[in-house]
Amino acid sequence: MTQTGFFTSVDDVTASLAEVGYLASTAVATTVYLADRLGKPLLVEGPAGVGKTELANAVAKVRDARLVRLQCYEGIDEARALYEWNHAKQLLRITAGRDEGWDAARTDIFGEEFLLRRPLLTAISGDEPTVLLVDETDKADVEIEGLLLEVLGDFQVTVPELGTITASRRPFVVLTSNATRELSEALRRRCLFLHIDFPDAELERRIVLSRVPELAATLAAALVRVIGELRAMDLRKAPSVAETIDWARTLLALGADTLDETVVRDSLGVILKHQDDMTKAADRLELDRVLGG
Repeated sequence: MTQTGFFTSVDDVTASLAEVGYLASTAVATTVYLADRLGKPLLVEGPAGVGKTELANAVAKVRDARLVRLQCYEGIDEARALYEWNHAKQLLRITAGRDEGWDAARTDIFGEEFLLRRPLLTAISGDEPTVLLVDETDKADVEIEGLLLEVLGDFQVTVPELGTITASRRPFVVLTSNATRELSEALRRRCLFLHIDFPDAELERRIVLSRVPELAATLAAALVRVIGELRAMDLRKAPSVAETIDWARTLLALGADTLDETVVRDSLGVILKHQDDMTKAADRLELDRVLGG
């Protein structure tokens, strides 16, 4: 089985991700490089909206790799994650081959033609470079963790009717988690761990300007300072990086040259999603102090 071999160095990770608009810190770039070189799954945790899912998308973009995504949710089962049989098509085959007898039909209906490959099996099938994204792993039941341990351990899947399917090329694997449920130690041991938190002000300013280059640099710096002040409050949901970018686009759409009380009040719903958060921000945000006015 060949390794992914997406990157040649930490600097290569940083430069390559930047080319597709993902500005990675040294810690992020180093962990991505090691996951690639060691062939280990990468478990990424952190608050919602800090770029965990986007990291997998960016890795796929920089090497023009196939992105296979398993979106986890409560109640997801093996059939949705791994594979299942196309029962309707099997029934049609049985009906059409009624005169051939059951033995002949049974051989046919458990062939590749009737196999529905779900994300995990899809990711280890094929020879092209592949990024497997297991998104929001913490939302799945513990049974799915056991399945992940089996599949990501040897990168192979056994289909009783077909035999063992082994990856000829190891995919680059990213598992994301918002830490709403503690993942098992067994799964963590098989992964390299990366925690992505909200970026510092300078990095977030650069991210904003890379995504919204039309925005004035002074306005970008100002909105990042306000976002930082809001994150320091005890809010139900702190503004994410994605919402910072949305706010930058909003200010551009409004034609705002500066941040003032009116602009902030009128656009606060772009970055805060709960009424009590908006009330708290309106009461506590000292815009003049934050912006040095």
